[in-house]
Amino acid sequence: MAVMRDRPYGNSNFLVNFGAGDNRSVTAGFSEVTFPSFAADPAESKQNQGAGSPDAVGNHLVLKRGLIGSLDLYAWWNKARRGKAPQRRTLIIELLSEDHSTVVLTWRFRNVRPVSLSYSPLRAAEGGIVIETLELAFDGMEMS
Repeated sequence: MAVMRDRPYGNSNFLVNFGAGDNRSVTAGFSEVTFPSFAADPAESKQNQGAGSPDAVGNHLVLKRGLIGSLDLYAWWNKARRGKAPQRRTLIIELLSEDHSTVVLTWRFRNVRPVSLSYSPLRAAEGGIVIETLELAFDGMEMS
């Protein structure tokens, strides 16, 4: 349930749950969530995107995390790539209070499926973190 207060919440305390395990496990440790624009009229949204499919670019939820060697996202995406119907999931994103004790807002995405998987460049001279990026299509979103 949404928790209203006078001061805006920060954007760095959140959990991602694919509904298939512990949302506090290391594989659920995403560093960034980019929400798509949510149009009030789905027909208007599709027309503006130039496509009539919910999989059209611009309607994707994007998740990023540091590469930890887990193949969970790859395996899910690979099933879709090979034309095997991957399991559609319910994805839940929970915004937490600063002390992580309370869920203050929840986004629930229905029938989530992988669209693309990408990795940041490997650069020997920089020594940064490899970032794994997963784009997801979905059929609907509710907030609470």
